[in-house]
Amino acid sequence: RRVHGDAAEDADIQRRLDNLKSFITKLFYQAICRSLFEKHKTMFSFMLCIRVLQGDDLIDGREWRYLLAGGGSPESANGPNPAPDWITDQFWGELCHMAGHLPSYTGFDQHLKQNLAHYHNMFVSAVAHREPLAGEWNDKLNLFQKMLFLRCMRPDKITEAVQDFIVKEMGEAFIQPPPFDLATSYKDSTPGSPLVFVLSPGADPFDDLLKFAETMRMNKRLQFISLGQGQGPKSERMIRDGLEHGVWVLLQNCHLATSWMPTLERLVETFPEGINPAFRLWLTSMPTPHFPVSILQNGIKMTNEPPKGLRANVTRSFLSFAPDFLERSRRPETFKKLMFALCFFHALIQERRKFGSLGWNIPYEFTFMDLVVCVRQLQLFLDKYETVPYKVISFLSGQINYGGRVTDDWDRRTLMTILEGYILPEVLVGDFRFSPSGLYRTVAETDHAGYLQYVQSWPINAEPEAFGLHENAEITYARADAYETLASLLSVEPKTASVGGKNRDEVIAELATDILAKLHKQYNIAKIYEKYPTTYSESLNTVLVQEAIRFNRLLAEISRSLNDLLRATKGLVVMSAELELVGNALFDNAVPASWAKKAYPSLKPLASWFIDLLARTEFIQGWYENGVPACLWMSGFFFPQAFLTGTLQNYARQKQISIDTISFDFRYLTGAAADIKEKPEYGVYVYGLFLEGARWDADAGRIAESFSKQLFSEMPPVWLKPEVDRKPPATGVYFSPCYKTLTRAGTLSTTGHSTNYVMQVELPTTEHGSHWIRRGVALLLALNY
Repeated sequence: RRVHGDAAEDADIQRRLDNLKSFITKLFYQAICRSLFEKHKTMFSFMLCIRVLQGDDLIDGREWRYLLAGGGSPESANGPNPAPDWITDQFWGELCHMAGHLPSYTGFDQHLKQNLAHYHNMFVSAVAHREPLAGEWNDKLNLFQKMLFLRCMRPDKITEAVQDFIVKEMGEAFIQPPPFDLATSYKDSTPGSPLVFVLSPGADPFDDLLKFAETMRMNKRLQFISLGQGQGPKSERMIRDGLEHGVWVLLQNCHLATSWMPTLERLVETFPEGINPAFRLWLTSMPTPHFPVSILQNGIKMTNEPPKGLRANVTRSFLSFAPDFLERSRRPETFKKLMFALCFFHALIQERRKFGSLGWNIPYEFTFMDLVVCVRQLQLFLDKYETVPYKVISFLSGQINYGGRVTDDWDRRTLMTILEGYILPEVLVGDFRFSPSGLYRTVAETDHAGYLQYVQSWPINAEPEAFGLHENAEITYARADAYETLASLLSVEPKTASVGGKNRDEVIAELATDILAKLHKQYNIAKIYEKYPTTYSESLNTVLVQEAIRFNRLLAEISRSLNDLLRATKGLVVMSAELELVGNALFDNAVPASWAKKAYPSLKPLASWFIDLLARTEFIQGWYENGVPACLWMSGFFFPQAFLTGTLQNYARQKQISIDTISFDFRYLTGAAADIKEKPEYGVYVYGLFLEGARWDADAGRIAESFSKQLFSEMPPVWLKPEVDRKPPATGVYFSPCYKTLTRAGTLSTTGHSTNYVMQVELPTTEHGSHWIRRGVALLLALNY
């Protein structure tokens, strides 16, 4: 009735049907949006838009899958990179793959070669997603097809391009989700359908519900309880009383009572007929797999996330303190400035999480109570001592109050380095800058309202410089957000789709056959051990044998699973759940979980991962055939730590000294790794390292600020030179962690480091080390393409 009554009427049947279709789509969008987190709302709009267009046969299935899963790799390139100074190998490889596999892009690789200046301007543009293509291609491709090119060239602009696409196809209303509105949700509910608040960190809908209850004159008929141990029977009695007397019942934090959730599900499913129409059951819960699915399906779901950004975070912190709290200290001027600095620090370390591994290796859930404890300690010390004990305040705040949550040693270094910029005497003098631009700074002593007014002058979205990061960090964040969105859309795609006229099984069988044909045969361990036996003088022989054994396990798993999968697609054996997962991964251009379990850490999609695997196995094969290479590919090892230990052990045995007294000196070479023909007398030459957050300045022989839009920089070959009782230089170097993959995080080992962590490397610099710590600079052995 609501649809027929609210949709625009029209005497023409077709127009009336179009009006109903548009209204139902919008109503569906609004109903679903209220239960989604902000990051998922645009994703849902895009999926809805695509489904409507697919229903009208306006989306090519191959193009849609390419947008979601990508395809190709640097090795897919058709000829040399025409402009390596700005076109990455990944970009060029994916573009050539598109030109060879998508009819709409046939010849586009040659077109780009002929219009390099135009596409360079597009590449550096701040609105690359709205820049036209050169010549006839601008009219030849529609807006959706242009997104495929954007995925190759500027994936950080995909989210904005998606928004423009939704506006063009469905209207601006579909990128402007409805605001949080309890009244609308209540209107759509019934006494038998629970209303579920899906919580997020920092969000508490309790106050909003109290205000709404007062509006509905139910504030005296609202009963609430926070679930936990022993609260189940009380909650059950409360629900039964509510059903009978028509009161509102609020059960908070359902995620803390997972064992009681089946009882809640049974209660809701057995609600009697003739419930008091005033009764409502309200539930709050963090996302958890233990929450009853039937309640989610039949209930009204809502989300209400707290505002994000430095401005919103600092405002929220100040509003949480009473207005007169700032005046309670014996030294109010000092207290106010240092408290403001702590509030800014609290906001910064929380918002820094959005930049992924550039911000923190592990995204810690710092809470408001961490800030409260720090502020109370600050007040205590200022009231008790005449001089401000900066070191004590920094230690308690950084190492204990906030640091108690930090489990990664490199994150702890970052935390303490950031805190050093806020708890220091200079904060009390003038308008001390918290950021290089001076946009964020201390202000003259004022009252509670004055600080809030000043904070409101900040921009809603802070630039990376506020966090001590390079401007490229925003691109890193946008790329990660875009890839996460596309991966989420891919995960909900039907597994029965066809591509290019081939059904799913045909595509999977073709991929499996191709991989098996190219797969390196397993190594003969006996022959390797015979040629490179375990000897006292050469520890790297053991490293080679161990690496070959690890690769054999992976190669055997790939060969077994693919052969079984091919037989299953032909109906010769049963398609098990494991084989189904392998097939799904192949179809989605992802590495199957069973392979990843036996493989080295990697974030590459399947196409790039397999090419990387072939390169690694050829590296080991070349070592076996030709001896230890003059310059070793450090990225090619399964377990690079064993290789590093073996190098130190060789030196220790040569010099007849304890290995505990030896460490590496780092010498950076000029030229390419391929030009190195002889091994060093001591130590090893290695290559294959990448720098994130900075770049290598070959002319100056040190690290420098990244070029705009250059997210990674390839390092020159490095001489790892063992030295006895070496003392690291006190100045002129940045002590950089080296990780296996971009995520940096891994499982914590007994050393306090992540299993993703390889070693500490000294990088020459003229800047103070704290500058690069705030930048999140680290070395990587492998990228995600």
